[in-house]
Amino acid sequence: MTQRLQDIAASSIASWIPVAILAALPFIVGGSWTFTLGLCFANSIGVLAVSFLVRYGGEVSIGHTFFTALGAYAVGVLDTRFGLSLWASVPLALVLGVSLGIAFAWPSRNLHGIYLAVTTLALALAVPEMINNLDWITGGYEGLYVSTPLVPGVEMGLQRYYLGLAMLVAVAAAVARFRLSRQGMTLLLAKTHPAAADAFGTRRVWARIAVMGISGGIGALCGATLAFSGSTVSPGGFTFWQAIFLLVGSVVSFYGLSLFRVLIGGAFVTLVPQLLSASGAWIPVFYGLSLLGMILLGHYLPRIQKTLARRKGGA
Repeated sequence: MTQRLQDIAASSIASWIPVAILAALPFIVGGSWTFTLGLCFANSIGVLAVSFLVRYGGEVSIGHTFFTALGAYAVGVLDTRFGLSLWASVPLALVLGVSLGIAFAWPSRNLHGIYLAVTTLALALAVPEMINNLDWITGGYEGLYVSTPLVPGVEMGLQRYYLGLAMLVAVAAAVARFRLSRQGMTLLLAKTHPAAADAFGTRRVWARIAVMGISGGIGALCGATLAFSGSTVSPGGFTFWQAIFLLVGSVVSFYGLSLFRVLIGGAFVTLVPQLLSASGAWIPVFYGLSLLGMILLGHYLPRIQKTLARRKGGA
């Protein structure tokens, strides 16, 4: 037990080091990098949402852009139509994400594997059309512009950056706390040992619905952060390919739920396409090679580290 607490404390300290570095970056790098990193933080929250569903529900989603769109348009509509800031729109986004996550999970509660993945795929394909058909409130193709400051008097570029960082840290910390809670253990038990969970009064069906609700809420927070950090909300940000990119980020981070892991996934989703933008027709090839390289590195690096530790211990 003492060793477990020591590991948790060491992990917490290690997590705060990159946060401190990221907090100082706006005073070192230029405005374009500050903007890009703000989007990276938002995408990291989306990666966390997908990874949470995989780790606790044992299922894969290809439609989380539905939930990110919910959060983004909650921010965009309240800002553009009513002049309300994130203080009002973020709680609404969270409620919408959790509620519609549960509403989606209920009719699909008995679907597993590829069947559930295809069902979520339908969500991803429907999102842009739904946004365009509701153009009287969503702005259609033109989208919405988010300009109401969170803190009046503070430069908007800094607000967009630090809001993204703060949201990522807060969500990652909440998930880390949930992992150590009795409820988190219960959901994991329902996934790995359904019969044992039933014996303790937790049916796997209800556990899956709860996981989808939490994952949908995190996805909506991703969308809310994207809307503010990116300053605009439009259908082009919630296409089928955006859903695939979130899944790719989750794979690259090996479905990790720690701050460091989801940052790796978010950075891959956000930065790699920008770095390859000048490669022309070779973009898909280089992107595929980058993805393969990250997966192989993540697979073999822990083994190499264990081998080196054993040799050092035996020396």
